[in-house]
Amino acid sequence: MKGLVTRKPNSISLFDDFDQFFENFFKDVPSRTAARYPSVDIREEKDKFVLEADMPGFTEKDVNVNVDNNVLYIESCREDKREEQDQGYLLRERQSCTFKRSFNLPEGVDVDKIKGEFKNGVLNLAIPKSPERQPKKIAIKLS
Repeated sequence: MKGLVTRKPNSISLFDDFDQFFENFFKDVPSRTAARYPSVDIREEKDKFVLEADMPGFTEKDVNVNVDNNVLYIESCREDKREEQDQGYLLRERQSCTFKRSFNLPEGVDVDKIKGEFKNGVLNLAIPKSPERQPKKIAIKLS
């Protein structure tokens, strides 16, 4: 076959170890624009749900949170503003990052009162429950 290099058994190339080193070294390098999803914890409290998303390296300006059709969306498109310079880099993991996560909200959530806070690389969302409807007692007068 043309282009296929075959080796004799027990033959050694001087570059095998070198090639293997760089193949393993760069194996886990992410692509230039990676899709990384923040780790999220969601817990239920008496009057609300609390969502905490780990977002190190982000700021509140990098993150958009919105609700549409009872689905909560957390998304970001953070661009790397550094000039492209390939000189001297063996590994570049700091890069642009884009993600979009969605969460179906349960019934009985007051979407108009959701509040968010971003502190120390963690996004905290307080998702209040709607006050449960209590039966209304109707007073009856004697005539």
